[in-house]
Amino acid sequence: MKVKIFDFEDEKDLESAINDFLDQDMDLIDIKYQVSSSIYSEEQIYCFSAMIIYCNK
Repeated sequence: MKVKIFDFEDEKDLESAINDFLDQDMDLIDIKYQVSSSIYSEEQIYCFSAMIIYCNK
């Protein structure tokens, strides 16, 4: 069993990276998704992350 972690500031970048990764030949076990936000000065910052749990075929 293995894990792959993705972390992006934009949800479209995360989506693209995950879709590219899932094109590989593997047995997908689970995907954990998380969104967090914070304030830096007067700017709101988002972090979109995912952990993919899988096994190589």
